[in-house]
Amino acid sequence: MSAEDLRAKIREIPDFPKPGILFYDITTLLKDPVAFKESIQLLTEPYRESNVDIVVGMESRGFIFSAPMAYQLDAGFVPVRKLGKLPAETVSVEYALEYGTNTLEVHKDAIQPGQNVLIVDDLLATGGTVNGTIDLVNRLEGKVVGLTFLVELLFLKGRETLKGHDIHSVIQY
Repeated sequence: MSAEDLRAKIREIPDFPKPGILFYDITTLLKDPVAFKESIQLLTEPYRESNVDIVVGMESRGFIFSAPMAYQLDAGFVPVRKLGKLPAETVSVEYALEYGTNTLEVHKDAIQPGQNVLIVDDLLATGGTVNGTIDLVNRLEGKVVGLTFLVELLFLKGRETLKGHDIHSVIQY
């Protein structure tokens, strides 16, 4: 199954969550076992030889892909959560959204200095969430070896905010 086959499995919903937005609904891809498995393979493939120690998934759809990728890469899985969702001591970062800000957190002991970290999410849009996650990994002295996304919205130019990082996306719009 190719990236184009996967793209065909994504439902497009106009005017969601507000007028003028075209929402790419991945739930139609996720419910197809062959498409879901292939999406994990295509997200993971570029990093099989990268000696990944930790796969970081961003809340919440990033978890769907990052946990099975960690399993395939014989790596640990670390969730990056929204404020107040983690029970132990955390480090946090505030990042900009289109309207306002949000805060991400990770457990302070989740990544050890020098560990190779792969960051995963379902979507690369403006890059705000992933930049916040990169900041968290850097503060814990992890080494970001790559950023991988199922979908990239090219017109939002998120890739431009991530210069200096290895970026992989399976499907581009």
